[in-house]
Amino acid sequence: MRMSPNDTPELSSSETERRCILSGDRAPKAGLTRLALGPDGVVAPDVRARAPGRGAWIGVDHAAFEVALKKGKLKGALIRAFKTSAITIPDDLGARLAANLQRATLDRIGMESRSGAILLGAEKIEQAARGGQLHALLHAADAAADGRRKLDQAWRVGSDREGSGATGLTLAVDRAILGKTLGRETVVHIGIVDAAAALRIMALVTRWHGFIGQESALAPCEAVSQGSSPHITENEGF
Repeated sequence: MRMSPNDTPELSSSETERRCILSGDRAPKAGLTRLALGPDGVVAPDVRARAPGRGAWIGVDHAAFEVALKKGKLKGALIRAFKTSAITIPDDLGARLAANLQRATLDRIGMESRSGAILLGAEKIEQAARGGQLHALLHAADAAADGRRKLDQAWRVGSDREGSGATGLTLAVDRAILGKTLGRETVVHIGIVDAAAALRIMALVTRWHGFIGQESALAPCEAVSQGSSPHITENEGF
């Protein structure tokens, strides 16, 4: 399984679906973000879906979330979901959601790096890309255009997609943040050489970028090649 940035992660058809309380659309849990009600009645992000008690699921982007918050639609939906009117919605809940989604994604990247699933350094990534070993390619937001083009081209060659226009995915964080995540001063490019790790990371990136409105993660999906994808559960970073 090699993922283009135009691919969205393919999840098991047996995965439990949830309904977005704002749009009414249903989707696998891995594609939605959970809100939890604390014992003090304060609504908080639960992006890993581990908090006890009732949850409410969100599948809209940040802009739509803020509109729903300001117009009172979010509060009404949460009252119905939690079956209580004793709730407090922080004014910065949307910003906290975005920050938590980013943190979960970066934590996953760091975890996969420690397991040996990630390559760093343009030369190593280019060699692996041309050898058909990359399953996903990520760039920092401030990566130079020529550096991105060079690695994108190597990836297309190695994955038999020359002329397709496929590119690595540009993350919504800069090289300094990626460097901090991976224990380096800076990290500009990330190559993922393990198929299951690529699926886990791209699922989180897609959810995070989808919420903040990063268009590169919202492109139409393509069929995932070379068989079915590994099943993802909420315990794997969701």
